[in-house]
Amino acid sequence: MVLTEEQKRSRRARSIAIALALGVLVVLFYVVTLVKGPAVLNRPL
Repeated sequence: MVLTEEQKRSRRARSIAIALALGVLVVLFYVVTLVKGPAVLNRPL
């Protein structure tokens, strides 16, 4: 299966968007952990 240039571009754009979203999530979790400390895990069930 051969992709056209447009398909390659859209696939690359989608990959970059997914990578950025994952990166933002990682940074968000990291910041929350820094702010709240280990108490993040101490939740009553």
